[in-house]
Amino acid sequence: MMSSNLRQYLPSGDELPCSDDTPVDNEDQNFIPNFLLFLLEAIWKTRQDWFFAVDMGVYHTTGVNPRVPIVPDGFLSLGVERRKQGKSRRSYVVWEENDIPPTLVLEVVSWTPGEEYDTKAAIYANLGVLYYVIYNPEYWQRDRHQPFEVYKLIDGSYELQKKEPCWMPEINLGIGRSPDPSGIIQREVLSWYDEQGNRYPTPEEQAQQAQQQAQQAQQQAQQAQQARLDAIPRLLQMGLGVEQVAEVLGLSIDIVRAEVQKLG
Repeated sequence: MMSSNLRQYLPSGDELPCSDDTPVDNEDQNFIPNFLLFLLEAIWKTRQDWFFAVDMGVYHTTGVNPRVPIVPDGFLSLGVERRKQGKSRRSYVVWEENDIPPTLVLEVVSWTPGEEYDTKAAIYANLGVLYYVIYNPEYWQRDRHQPFEVYKLIDGSYELQKKEPCWMPEINLGIGRSPDPSGIIQREVLSWYDEQGNRYPTPEEQAQQAQQQAQQAQQQAQQAQQARLDAIPRLLQMGLGVEQVAEVLGLSIDIVRAEVQKLG
């Protein structure tokens, strides 16, 4: 825990830029973390104790200078305000977040080597980031790593997790690769998973599933109604009256009479 004497000399979040202004060199560096963010907003829509940022500076006191941020492609912090004091953050300042570092950090490897496997890993470990995710679908052979790797901080060092999707009990989520659920573009994304390894659907998928379920329920209701109507002639032949048939089949007398008239 930082001493109060040191804390008073640290800059406030309003004084610090949101990022290092380094441009990304491929669209995945923005798309992948944003996809995870929008999905998380649907999964945790009632929770207010988390924050996920894309390309935002993380300011901390474990580096050479608290004014020099580390800027992940995406990160998730737990146990913090969803919106700090009801407002959007310009940056993530650890000493203004009850000294809570990000729980998970995501780096998407680009054409320009970004020291994801060494320098950044050391920074995140020193900061206390519990899970470090490196997504490297294009340059993994160049870097002699796998396309998707999740590391967990254990006793101060990162250990590669073997299973995919990787279940993270401290977050109560899993993370892994999947085809883009939209199907519009043939590409791979990262998604959140439950403990059983089931991928959380996007809001669009949920709406489509709800529509399909409603259509199926309507079809089943229509089929059940038709089956009752088809049973009317047989029950009449058995000697039941119109009122008795209506009671047995759970139909109104008017419907039964209308069917009788059709029969001639």
